[in-house]
Amino acid sequence: MSDPRPPASSLGPSYPGQRLGLPAEGPGSVAGWGRRILALVLDWFASMLVVAAFIGTDVWTGRGLAQWAPMTVFLLEATLLTPLMGGSFGQLVCRVAVVRVDGKPVNVLHALLRTALICLVVPPLVFNRDQRGLHDLAVKTVTVVR
Repeated sequence: MSDPRPPASSLGPSYPGQRLGLPAEGPGSVAGWGRRILALVLDWFASMLVVAAFIGTDVWTGRGLAQWAPMTVFLLEATLLTPLMGGSFGQLVCRVAVVRVDGKPVNVLHALLRTALICLVVPPLVFNRDQRGLHDLAVKTVTVVR
């Protein structure tokens, strides 16, 4: 009697990043959603603190220009730190890195486009089986564990 199920190899990748040649777990594997969301929360909180230090408590109420200031700080911070250090402040704390799938370094233009797409909110919510959102697909990056 033969097994009617197709072989495992025909079912597709068994873990996120397998198609990209990444390990299943440990350094270099695709970072999980928990780490990534925590990194984003840390980035946002740090951006709010920076804005509060410069413009005061208006940032906490979200009135006027202060409502856009944290996003601007986040955009600048992630755009500069990603090519320089491999990730934003929150990603560094959470031991997450942004790398290109082709092995080339992430440059400032890639980081700016990627971060701008994150600021639009929807692109990270549309993702593939490798957990790469539209923001990662646009610039050929993947978020991995350090």
